[in-house]
Amino acid sequence: MKKVSIFKVALVAVGLLTQSTFSHGQTGTTSDKSIRPFQVHIPEEKLTDLKHRIQATQWPDKEIVNDDSQGVQLATMKALAQYWATDYDWRKIEQKLNALPQFVTNIDGVDIHFIHVRSKHKNALPVIITHGWPGSIIEQLKIIGPLTDPTAYGGKAEDAFDVVIPSIPGYGFSGKPTTTGWDPVHVAKAWIELMNRLGYKKYVAQGGDWGNAISEIMALIAPPELLAIHTNMAATVPAEITKALASGNMPAGLSADEKNAYQQLDFFYKKGLAYAQEMGLRPQTLYGISDSPIGLAGWILDHDASSYKLIARVFNGQSEGLTKDDILDNITLYWLTNTGISSARLYWETFQTAKGGFFDPRHVAIPVAVSAFPDEIYAVPKNWAEMAYPKLIHYNKLNVGGHFAAWEQPKLFTEELRASFKSLR
Repeated sequence: MKKVSIFKVALVAVGLLTQSTFSHGQTGTTSDKSIRPFQVHIPEEKLTDLKHRIQATQWPDKEIVNDDSQGVQLATMKALAQYWATDYDWRKIEQKLNALPQFVTNIDGVDIHFIHVRSKHKNALPVIITHGWPGSIIEQLKIIGPLTDPTAYGGKAEDAFDVVIPSIPGYGFSGKPTTTGWDPVHVAKAWIELMNRLGYKKYVAQGGDWGNAISEIMALIAPPELLAIHTNMAATVPAEITKALASGNMPAGLSADEKNAYQQLDFFYKKGLAYAQEMGLRPQTLYGISDSPIGLAGWILDHDASSYKLIARVFNGQSEGLTKDDILDNITLYWLTNTGISSARLYWETFQTAKGGFFDPRHVAIPVAVSAFPDEIYAVPKNWAEMAYPKLIHYNKLNVGGHFAAWEQPKLFTEELRASFKSLR
C-alpha cells in the first residue's frame, strides 16, 4: 500500500449476572426508556478458564531486534502473563465497580451501561465522560471521587460535578450492536438522549480518543443543554499540515510546539497505525483476540508508542502512573465481556462513513477546553487549538501524561476539568 493510501486510511458478555435484564446485544424496544440498576458478577469458572488459557499460551519466538520496532516484546508479555495468571485478582476491581452506582438503559435497541455518581454538593455541574479504544470505563474510575467530592480531594464545593461515564456500544458492559450504523455520530446522539433521560437541563462533555470524536460530534449537534466540551486529544491539525504529512515534507517556519506535533504525527502515521488499519478494514479477522488472552493483551498494549513504553516499564518493576493491576483490570474487562472484536467495529463503522481525518478540525462552534498532554499521540500546539476552536475557553500544556491521561494522571486531569469549566458555572 502506498504511503498516501495508508495516511488516508489512518485519518479516518458472556456469563454476566446482573440486577438488570442485561445481555450483550440489541435488547428491549426503542420505546423502553427505563433505567435499571446494574451489578457485575463474573462466575468463578470464567476466571479459572482465563488463568488456564494464559498458562497454556503457545509463545512465539523472541523478536530478532533489541528494541520494540517489531512490536510488543516477548519479555514484556511473559512478565504480564506471569502476573496475570498468578497474582492478579479480578474481584478487587469488581468490588470497586459494584461500590459505584451503575445502570443500564436501552437506546435505539442497544443496552447502554453507565456509571452515574451525583455529587452531594449543590449546583454540581453534570459532565458526561467518554472513553476510547483500547480503553473503557476503567480509565475514569480514579477521577470520580475528586470530581464528585472535591472538598475531600483539595478542591472547593463549587468545583463539584455530577459524573456520567457510559460504555460505548460494543465495549465493556454495554450491549453489542447486531446491525451496522453505530458510528460515532450515532453514539453522540445516544449520549444526548442519555443525558436527557437523566433529566439534566445543562451539562458538559469530555473525551479523548473516540471520546473526543463523540464529544465533538455532540458539540456539532449542539443540543441547547450542552454548554461546552473538554478534550485531551483534540482534533486541530491544519489542512496544510495534513498535506505536508501526506507528502513527507515538513513545512518551514514551524514553532517548536508545531514541529514537535508534526514529528509525533509523522511517526504515528508511518509506524503506529497497524491496529487502526486492521480494525478499520477487517475487524472480523481478529479471531485470535477472542480466543487467546495473551493475543488480546498484546493487541491492546500495542496502541501507541508512549503508552506501550510506560506499560513495559511497569511490568519491568518500575513505578509509573499506572500499576500492573490497572493495566490488567482493563484488559480483563475486554476478555470477560468478549468485546475485542465488537469494540473494533467502531473503526470499521467510521471508515465506512468518515469524510475527513480523525484530527481534522470539525469547526466546533460552542466553547471548547483543551489539555495538551506531552505523550499523547500528538501534543496540540496552542495556536492550532485557537484556530480549530473559535470559542477556546481553556488551554493548558501539561508536563507529564499520555494517551490515558485520566487514568495515568488523575490529579492533573481533575484540575484540568475544574479549570476548564469554571467560567460556565
